[in-house]
Amino acid sequence: TINIFFPDIIKEQNRELRGTQRAISRDRAALEKQEKQLELEIKKMAKTGNKEACKVLAKQLVQLRKQKNRTYAVSSKVTSMSTQTKVMNSQMKMAGAMSATAKTMQAVNKKMDPQKTLQTMQNFQKENMKMEMTEEMINDTLDDIFDASDEEEESQDIVNQVLDEIGIEISGKMAKAPSAARGLPSASASTAATISDEEIERQLKALGVD
Repeated sequence: TINIFFPDIIKEQNRELRGTQRAISRDRAALEKQEKQLELEIKKMAKTGNKEACKVLAKQLVQLRKQKNRTYAVSSKVTSMSTQTKVMNSQMKMAGAMSATAKTMQAVNKKMDPQKTLQTMQNFQKENMKMEMTEEMINDTLDDIFDASDEEEESQDIVNQVLDEIGIEISGKMAKAPSAARGLPSASASTAATISDEEIERQLKALGVD
């Protein structure tokens, strides 16, 4: 209850202190005005030679200046009190913030089970490792597929080159064989046109192509 109403108390005190400060300033201004009037009156009495009047007015001037000095002292004290209340208000706000934070942490700590939190982290790590392994396996499989495809394309290119060298088109039709191809026996156009399947297989084997 005290913490709830404490800020309101400080605000009320600050309002009172500001009001007191304004009242002191008004009193000081009035004293300064009277001080100037006394100084003029003393000068006037001095010119006329009235020493007794000068003494009385001088005593009044001394008392008035003392009172004016007291207003400065009181004003300084009021300012100090106002500063202290502001500091206390700030401290109470910080205390309230820390209290709210402490309650929040308590609530969070009650909800958070260290064992469950640890288990969650371990499960996350485990599943993450599984995902990484799965990704790696998929990548390896894809690499194998594409590598095999590349090898197959390379092997097909070799076969096509060999067939072209011995005068056989990819479509299987016979073509006119060259007179000589990398050490192979020369053949006439008529002979190349009537090459049998057995002869083609024999020539492929001779080139090392199964």
